[in-house]
Amino acid sequence: MGRLQQTVFERNVPARSVVDHALARTRQAVFWQDDVGTPDRYPRLAGSARADVVVVGGGCTGLWTALGIKQRDPGARVLLVEGRSVGWAASGRDTGLVTARLDDPAVRPGLGDENLAAMECAVAGLGLDCGWERTGVVDLAVEPHQIDWLQDAAGAAAAAGVPHTFLDRAKMRAEIASPTYEAGLVRPGDAALVHPARLAAALARAASALGVEIFEETRVTRLAAPARGGRGAVVLRTTSPAGEASVRADRVVLGTGAFPALLRRYRRHTVPVYEYAVATEPLDAERLGALGWRGRQGLADLANQAHRYRLTADDRIVFGGYDTVHPAGGRVARAHENRPQTSRRLAEHLLTTFPQLEGVRLTHRWAAATARCTRPGPLFVQAAGGRVQHATGPGSAGAHFAAQVVLDRLAVLDGAAETERTTLRTVRRVPAPFPPEPVAAAGIRAVGRSLDRADHSFGRRDALLRSLDALGPGRDT
Repeated sequence: MGRLQQTVFERNVPARSVVDHALARTRQAVFWQDDVGTPDRYPRLAGSARADVVVVGGGCTGLWTALGIKQRDPGARVLLVEGRSVGWAASGRDTGLVTARLDDPAVRPGLGDENLAAMECAVAGLGLDCGWERTGVVDLAVEPHQIDWLQDAAGAAAAAGVPHTFLDRAKMRAEIASPTYEAGLVRPGDAALVHPARLAAALARAASALGVEIFEETRVTRLAAPARGGRGAVVLRTTSPAGEASVRADRVVLGTGAFPALLRRYRRHTVPVYEYAVATEPLDAERLGALGWRGRQGLADLANQAHRYRLTADDRIVFGGYDTVHPAGGRVARAHENRPQTSRRLAEHLLTTFPQLEGVRLTHRWAAATARCTRPGPLFVQAAGGRVQHATGPGSAGAHFAAQVVLDRLAVLDGAAETERTTLRTVRRVPAPFPPEPVAAAGIRAVGRSLDRADHSFGRRDALLRSLDALGPGRDT
């Protein structure tokens, strides 16, 4: 592929002393969860229970689903069980940049726009206190070869009548003052900012107010479902500090994210991948003025190892991305959250992006474990003739979309017509599983090395990536 080139983040590394100062007082803690205030607490499940629907997982996929079930059928008894606390896992940890793109090439673009609009409508209609701001997003070229990608995207948007605006280097840097920006594509209606931990907490309160029974610190240890066509209940076994319990339900929805699937046959259909982020202290007016960024747009660059960042309500910068790490053995564990080399790299890249921030402290560093499958986008599988639904929805927008798919599939069981969502290829076709460990880890590392080489080779993709492209996983896998 020719000689490898340095990226802008390698050409312009800030002084070690500047990075050391930024990291000196950083805590291993999730900014969003620190900022949510005193969290609501829900009881642990004790004894046996019977429900119409049980939702497993207190992240946004599970919460949107439980809420939607009660909205559609107020008389249904709906239980939601969460192994830790509501919003504890990935749903309360991402950057909070909610985009219209669903990272799924099988979905028509307009469906992502409709999903974002439906989220905004639900936030307003339910009065969810989650810091929702419809700011839009700017796609950024940070290397010269990425400019053509933005120009192509701008041309396609213009042909489709979509109001996106291409900004050359001078105009982009006048908008947001970063020496790394070569060009930008402003997508004004395509994203919103949200406080992810507050969104999860607000969804739980709204669901509880409608009658959803929420249980925290209640881990599901086993699921037993009748064979397809069987009429028996689905049985869940749980454990909590209150003791062991069992729940019998007509239907079960599994929104367990990166954690091992309760449907054993699908355990190798996803792998956990850790994504990392840091947050600065609040920026004063002088610092903010030096950056520009008056539109408060979400920002994302076009590298394979991309950065995503945004401003918070109190004018911090949350800066994440670049490294994505598949843990050894494919297991989710707290130990994987503390990765000092990645936190340092993010600090370096933030200071390269905005050298005006020299002297600013980083206050938080954290990680989120997300589920990835062998194709872009979510995973939808089912068992017991559709009475058990399992869905993963990467990101806040993906979680909302996944919940709507599950709600539609449950409605079809009751005789409703299929919807556009339920007929999507992504929903109907199960992706190939990953090979067993350690083969999966070796393959993931190989793809990671190829993606890194592409970023150092003017975006040119090697034989491995071209082969994966031909098979269908796509650029974003």
